Amino acid sequence: MDENLIPEEISTEHIVRDRWIDFRRSAYRFPDGRIFEPYYSFTRRDYVVIVASDDEGRLLCVRQFRQGIRKVTTEFPAGAIEAKDGEDPRDAALRAARRELEEETGCVSENWHFLMAIPSSATISDNIAYLFSAENCRKVSDQHLDEMELLRVRKYTPAELSSLISRGEFQQSVHLLAWLLKSSGFSSGADSESAPAG
Repeated sequence: MDENLIPEEISTEHIVRDRWIDFRRSAYRFPDGRIFEPYYSFTRRDYVVIVASDDEGRLLCVRQFRQGIRKVTTEFPAGAIEAKDGEDPRDAALRAARRELEEETGCVSENWHFLMAIPSSATISDNIAYLFSAENCRKVSDQHLDEMELLRVRKYTPAELSSLISRGEFQQSVHLLAWLLKSSGFSSGADSESAPAG
């Protein structure tokens, strides 16, 4: 059903455009003729979030500084997707999830499940978050962090994580969504085990 809600983008200025972000200022003409500006939006790479647990059911989290809120946060392993030309987005996401889990925690898993793909912040950004769970994770190496990463691994029971959430100390909204999906038994209807490992 056409609800006549889509405006026409009539101008766009790229304020910052580099390998990390494309930050834009745009003007839109609404169907009734009104023009709205400025409207700010940005493009960043799609990314993955992994609800990872070990063979005792403890959740693998990372602690790191987040400059947006200028605080150290507790969150799940996560990172950007680097897709190959023509690669299926879900395959690229699973490959990135496996890589990020091992780089950030030194752990691997053979038990992966796809939870959801969802816009990260639909109001202002067009990137997609791919959410996965990884169970029975086992340590195989030390961390292999990027030069701009400084983080520490922490393990929490589900009850301890719930306590962090209730105290407002688990502050990444998409990570919280991933946990709620995982802990509720939500199923995407598609198992990631058959996807290439990358």
